[in-house]
Amino acid sequence: MFYETLKLAVQAIRRNALRSFLTLLGIVIGVSAVIAMVTIGNGTTAKVKQELAKLGTNVLFVRPGQWGPGRSSATAKPFNTRDIAAMREQLRGIRAVAPLAQQSVTVVYGNESRSTGTIGTDSSYVVAQDWSLWHGRNFLDGETRSGQAVCILGKTVRDQLFGGEEPIGKRVRLSNVSCEVIGVLEPKGESGFGNDRDDVVLIPLRTYQRRIAGNADVNRITVSAEDGVDTSKVQADIERLLRERRGISAGEEDDFGVADMKQIADTQTATTGILTILLGAVAGVSLLVGGIGIMNIMLVSVTERTREIGIRLAIGAQESQVLMQFLVEAVVLSLLGGTIGVALGLGLASAASAGMKIPFVFDPGIVAIAFAFSALIGVVFGYFPARRAAQLDPIDALRRE
Repeated sequence: MFYETLKLAVQAIRRNALRSFLTLLGIVIGVSAVIAMVTIGNGTTAKVKQELAKLGTNVLFVRPGQWGPGRSSATAKPFNTRDIAAMREQLRGIRAVAPLAQQSVTVVYGNESRSTGTIGTDSSYVVAQDWSLWHGRNFLDGETRSGQAVCILGKTVRDQLFGGEEPIGKRVRLSNVSCEVIGVLEPKGESGFGNDRDDVVLIPLRTYQRRIAGNADVNRITVSAEDGVDTSKVQADIERLLRERRGISAGEEDDFGVADMKQIADTQTATTGILTILLGAVAGVSLLVGGIGIMNIMLVSVTERTREIGIRLAIGAQESQVLMQFLVEAVVLSLLGGTIGVALGLGLASAASAGMKIPFVFDPGIVAIAFAFSALIGVVFGYFPARRAAQLDPIDALRRE
């Protein structure tokens, strides 16, 4: 019985192939949009997790002002080298404490120049960032203390300024500072946020403060804990020490922020997760539009086939059989659109993931939900036209031309 109903439904769809195609197009677009958006969102989340994991789970970042949107650090008191010394002396379980002061500076060699991020720091920077040198050496303690004009280049800067020439021992100009190149950092490529991590120049902090920034400020501190050490305890120790050094009384809000990689990763993951849900919800609206299209086309089909319905009812067909036939037609259209939409959505997501250089994260759950939702739309939006067809009076239906 069901097989015959399904066969009649397929025949009816094939008789009006173009109209059926235009009807299921709404379902195809809706399902493919939902799957593509959610898959791309999941890939973005996975990429963020991968990039943050590369920085290590034992790294903490300290900055003036509180972390979070709308909480500016511009008015907060910056750190200084005495804060760095105190942290190195008093904190336990610490592998490295690296000061950072940074701004964009034009670096020049011969006829080549490039505007790049210049970081004033010391030899602890590469340790805290788990970075190694590709060529050359790190800063010596004497160079850092005396503020000598030496620098370490990122690979992007090295390639643009020197091409195939060996940079070690050559001198480049940073703003008005002529410094000797003593090393080249190992390439790290782009971060998950689109930043070129190799587009950087490192110079001793004192050199940066005296000859580029013109002040003794430290804008950020990176702290690397030893393996196996609880970063939450290190974070509490940093907060206690800095509150004491900055004269913050009990009950007063901190004028600095300390965040470990887990907190940053959780925040980024939650943000991308919310965006994925919003994108999926927006795409889901097109599924409803596709459902309205199915209801509209089925109503037209009922009107066109009124005489056929009347004949079936007159020769003994039950109302439930007529209702089932039109309902099956709507569900078949929806499932066909859902199948094509799933394939198209996964194809679009795969192409977009390759273009955006993010992982392709296949989620069978969202595929099943999108497919089931397309079938549900067929039932919900196909029921009213099917019921209208089943309730036609046979005599009135036979009178219609």
